[in-house]
Amino acid sequence: MDKLISFLNNKFAPAASKVNQNTWVNVLKDSVLQTLPFILVSSLISLISIPGNFWKWWPNFSPISNFTFGLISIFIAFLVPFNLMERKKLKKQRLISGLTSIALFLMMTRPTIDANSIAKFNFGYFGAGGMFVAMIGGIVVGLIMEAFGKFSFFSEDSVIPDFVQSWFDSMLPIGIIIALGWIAIDLCNFDLYNLIVNIFKPLSGALQTLPGFMLIIFIYCFFYSMGISSWVFTPIVTPLLIQAVNENAKLLAAGKTPTQIVTYEAIFVGFLFWGGVGNTMPLNLMMLRAKSVRLRALGKACIIPAIFNINEPTVFGTVVWNPYLMVPMWINGLVLPAIMWIGLKLGITTLPSAIDQLWYIPFPIGSWLVSPHIGSIILCLIIFAISFVIWFPFFKIYDNQLYKKEQG
Repeated sequence: MDKLISFLNNKFAPAASKVNQNTWVNVLKDSVLQTLPFILVSSLISLISIPGNFWKWWPNFSPISNFTFGLISIFIAFLVPFNLMERKKLKKQRLISGLTSIALFLMMTRPTIDANSIAKFNFGYFGAGGMFVAMIGGIVVGLIMEAFGKFSFFSEDSVIPDFVQSWFDSMLPIGIIIALGWIAIDLCNFDLYNLIVNIFKPLSGALQTLPGFMLIIFIYCFFYSMGISSWVFTPIVTPLLIQAVNENAKLLAAGKTPTQIVTYEAIFVGFLFWGGVGNTMPLNLMMLRAKSVRLRALGKACIIPAIFNINEPTVFGTVVWNPYLMVPMWINGLVLPAIMWIGLKLGITTLPSAIDQLWYIPFPIGSWLVSPHIGSIILCLIIFAISFVIWFPFFKIYDNQLYKKEQG
């Protein structure tokens, strides 16, 4: 452990610090962090909504969630170019860049407009599912706006008011951006969202194999560490996970032994994601005892949602675009699914054979519900312990870095 800590201090920390100072990394990180209040509100609503799964008379709070976290892609689309202009000291272009990015993002969602000029949008694009699209659009807008940052149709001694000059100077980059969007989306029929889905579709066939399962969970964690929610992959993976548990149920009903290891229940309810995608509960507990005031405050704010496996506040508040904590999340994405797969393959507990999508049930209660066997608790605790060991050294380095800054 001493050698690992030494390596992290002397080799990893300087490299991570260098990455952490990159302009684009900071732009994307700032953009995600600025949406954290909306994420916290949505997380609170998710908690309050849980009784609705059992009591029909419980109010439906989904509109609050829909118009906070459910609009996060629009917020990201605005903030990415806005923050880039801020960092490039092109403050006159900040608002117009953000607004242009929203316009491009709405084009990229490919709404249908009928003869009565009524537009129909896929609301799923506006939430976490469209974050990747929003980021790419925001980056494109930011690059073009930066290229025209010092361009002007007018001379420095022009008598035309500055705000009027700004209007005319902004017209050219706005026109180029929207024209490029129109060419790509309307003329070339380019659909970025479905392109991303189709790229990862071939992986679905390998889901029940150890390498395929490890790769898919790694992809979940990799993209989540960049602020792109795993919800993006829901249309690809979730139907296969439900199909797998149904297959187990059929085998059990026929008096046979279930064979499908990778199910929704095993991943989200029983064994793998204690605290949420990436197994962030150990990180939450470390934050409660951090030396850094900032991390302790975040730990207290995030621990209740984390108990119910809602970890957007934790991930968006600490992990996203933070190389100190992105790396252990990636390692978790490779190591933990391997442990779960091998444990279930060796028969440490019975395989889930009934649909149980109670992802909000705290671990290890959920482990017992999906597979009532002492082996379920053991497997869950093994995964937690190994995840704790993975998070710990990276967290200590990051905590020390923040603590030094706060003391300074």
